[in-house]
Amino acid sequence: MTQADEIRAYVWRAFLQPARWAGKTQVTIRAGTVQTEMGLQNALPAVCGALGSNKFEKQYEVNRVPSTGSTKGANAEFIFSFR
Repeated sequence: MTQADEIRAYVWRAFLQPARWAGKTQVTIRAGTVQTEMGLQNALPAVCGALGSNKFEKQYEVNRVPSTGSTKGANAEFIFSFR
């Protein structure tokens, strides 16, 4: 399993699955939070790449909502809606 695969799987378990089960229509995920919670160091490019990938959207049946903020760095926020 690649680091990107591990990141995607973690985000599913920690953010997407609980939000979906709670009936939410959207979830916002901060890249720095993922890095910290996973115990990663210097992995923000990998986190942002994993969350910004088409593979992530297809694998977990979500759509990324366009945002005006940065998609790079600790404060990058990725907003997803459920299909």
